[in-house]
Amino acid sequence: MLELQGALWLRAGQHAWGGKERIALLAAIGEHGSITAAARAAGISYKGAWDAIDAMNNSAGEPLVVRAAGGKGGGGTRLTARAERLIATYRALEAEHARFIAHLEKAGSAMAQADSDDLHLMQRIMIQTSARNKLFGRVDAVRGGAVNDEVTLALAGGQRIVATITHESVETLGLAPGAEAFALIKASSVMIGLPDPALRLSARNQLPGVVARVTPGAVNAEVALDLDGGGTVAAIITNGAVSDLGLKEGVRALAIFKASSVILGTMS
Repeated sequence: MLELQGALWLRAGQHAWGGKERIALLAAIGEHGSITAAARAAGISYKGAWDAIDAMNNSAGEPLVVRAAGGKGGGGTRLTARAERLIATYRALEAEHARFIAHLEKAGSAMAQADSDDLHLMQRIMIQTSARNKLFGRVDAVRGGAVNDEVTLALAGGQRIVATITHESVETLGLAPGAEAFALIKASSVMIGLPDPALRLSARNQLPGVVARVTPGAVNAEVALDLDGGGTVAAIITNGAVSDLGLKEGVRALAIFKASSVILGTMS
């Protein structure tokens, strides 16, 4: 049975201030007057709490959380008046949002007949990023390291992408075998090579495919490679490289990029 859910996020222009988790963190800071205690109450790390605070302060264009001098233990943290208003506004909107979702559940009998795969695809399509390449798959393996973990993402077409991200990010995103995730790779981070058994590169990702199109520019060209099994990867390379490699529609080639150039994300 299809369950209708929703999430409420606050934005100012093009900047996202945050959603339920960040508002909960602000509220916990207001209650405890301590980042350590607030982070514990919110179920995140001390560093994660400060990262969220910095992001909110930057998005707001003014402090939402400030360090307070004096007090128990020589000081703490407190919310600004702006943050307190933000919490109150969010809670009022959250109540209205909950009523809206409840109304849709009652009135949306047609939604119960909708194909959940179609709704999931809508969710994927609505993800917007500045990265040219966005590929979906499921986590195949996670290999832990001292600081960074190596995550292997299996694409629908059978190819695999390897990403190197911090252990904290792996835990925050809930990346475990079987979890759905997507990989973001900037076109400028992708190199194009020709298949060659003698070719040996240090880059972990070398995905084979066929050139779908070449769009030349004044200096650089965009090369779109249709991957074997499905999916497309775009690369920005020089016009000279296009000529030297003889890249044109139908030519087999490799999309090559480092594991450190891959950003992983989830939709949960």
